[in-house]
Amino acid sequence: MAASKKTPAGTAAPGSAGKPAKPDKPAKPVKSAKPAKPAKEESRTALVRRARRINRILAETYPYAHPELDYDNPFQLLVATVLSAQTTDLRVNQTTPALFAKYPTPEDLAAANPEEVEEILRPCGFFRAKTKSVMGLSKALVEEFGGEVPGRLEDLVKLPGVGRKTAFVVLGNAFGRPGITVDTHFQRLVRRWKWTDATDPDKIEAAVGALFPKSDWTMLSHHVIWHGRRICHARKPACGACPVAPLCPAYGEGETDPEKAKKLLKYEKGGFPGQRLRPPQAYLDAGGRPAPPLGAG
Repeated sequence: MAASKKTPAGTAAPGSAGKPAKPDKPAKPVKSAKPAKPAKEESRTALVRRARRINRILAETYPYAHPELDYDNPFQLLVATVLSAQTTDLRVNQTTPALFAKYPTPEDLAAANPEEVEEILRPCGFFRAKTKSVMGLSKALVEEFGGEVPGRLEDLVKLPGVGRKTAFVVLGNAFGRPGITVDTHFQRLVRRWKWTDATDPDKIEAAVGALFPKSDWTMLSHHVIWHGRRICHARKPACGACPVAPLCPAYGEGETDPEKAKKLLKYEKGGFPGQRLRPPQAYLDAGGRPAPPLGAG
């Protein structure tokens, strides 16, 4: 007798009256499709539309976005921004209350004992260099600007320790003059989103600024930085919890499972304190929590 031929699973066997055979194993569930990626050759118009749509979604996600440095006036914001280099806004906010209580004006800080300032700033890291910068800029404010923080970019960048990033933080938030803040979060996200391939901060500023109206620049910076701190982390982005995932070319670099991604969320979305000791009421109303003071357990 001739050996019987094997019949592929799921097809009708000879003499079975056309009835399909049952598969040997149950079919695997179909995974949800990944968000669509923009075309490799994305046109300029498409890029502008996608970038602006991302910003609109982030604005809806973080309607209470704000500078995450505590300050009461332009001088405090300027000093706090200089101190935030290579440390967190949280650490700066925990440190500056003692600094501003002892040296509330540029005149006070310019005439301070450097060793005493260093001791206060020690928790911020690089405290000797930062002491030199904040005392130097205070002296410059007193000698060149009558103790007032200037509201022009060309004047701000002449101050010790003040670059374009710091200047735009001050201009945008203390004077209402638009500027793009290219910090590490901003650089990481705009490159992930393929808004630019540039690595130089000045070139990133120019490339991204060209995608948006100037009036959007300050809040755009807040939206991107907030998203980078809360969801689109450097090492493990929470892709499965990201509101802009369908527009992101880098989707899948991080955790895509929604439940696992939720566990990666930081600050208000994860139930943790934010960066500020004295956040705006809108942030508190949205469920955000103030950070603890320095030394609080």
